[in-house]
Amino acid sequence: MEQRTPQLTAEVLIEALPYIQRFKGKTVVVKFGGNAMVDEALKNSFARDIVLMKSVGLNPIVVHGGGPQIGQLLTKLGKTSDFVDGMRVTDSETMDVVEMVLGGLVNKEIVSLINKNGGKAVGLTGKDGDFIRAKKLLIESRNTPDIEQPEIIDLGHVGEVASIDPAVVNMLGGSDFIPVIAPIGVGEDGQSYNINADLVAGKVAEILKAEKLILLTNTPGILDKQGELLTGLTLKDVDNLIADGTISGGMIPKTRCATDAIKGGVSRVHIIDGRVEHAVLLELFTNQGVGTLLLSR
Repeated sequence: MEQRTPQLTAEVLIEALPYIQRFKGKTVVVKFGGNAMVDEALKNSFARDIVLMKSVGLNPIVVHGGGPQIGQLLTKLGKTSDFVDGMRVTDSETMDVVEMVLGGLVNKEIVSLINKNGGKAVGLTGKDGDFIRAKKLLIESRNTPDIEQPEIIDLGHVGEVASIDPAVVNMLGGSDFIPVIAPIGVGEDGQSYNINADLVAGKVAEILKAEKLILLTNTPGILDKQGELLTGLTLKDVDNLIADGTISGGMIPKTRCATDAIKGGVSRVHIIDGRVEHAVLLELFTNQGVGTLLLSR
């Protein structure tokens, strides 16, 4: 490992100081997913980032996904999955696996990593304290353009956020604890629903009036048509980039999640490269950052 000189260490700390002062006491919601969740070095660097944020006075809240881990366990159990528009059709048996993986294995691993690095993490699902109320997500089929009434597809236990009660998270975030949230909600009928983690992170950030929402991805951020990183984007910029095809495919829903959060009152949203060690700290506390910053105006 390259040796850092005392002078360089001091310069790094001085560069971080104004950001630490500006964000002290502020809530930052971080969506943890992608390669950062499966690479051991990245998992540990993420945990240290979260602990450092809490130690210097920020209130980090982690929302995590777990799609690959769910798929691996379903395969081991001999159960195949069907997908519609990238979403897993989730019957009752699959939902049991989702709860086991998201609310159990993945959530507890993240909690353990943060605690091992000196933090005090507490794992939650949206079912704890009726934190996340969900409703069934129904989507229209795009494969029947020739009929007047599009087919409505029921994905089973796949939901969207109906409402969020921030009481539990406010209580934890206002103390020494770091909430770690699995994106499972509960419906009015008491049924569990699997919700996209980006959407949960965005809604949590809105309800808590977070200073920032950070979405970890497997790309450097939003790229132009030449593959160069774009940053400092406004809502109008994003609309134009989607319209001309620069933002396409799987980046569209992630970007829409970011813009919805901004419209809901979140000051800034960052889409960053979770494959970079300490990506969260680099984006928060350095002048250059490591991803795309989206602004309200």
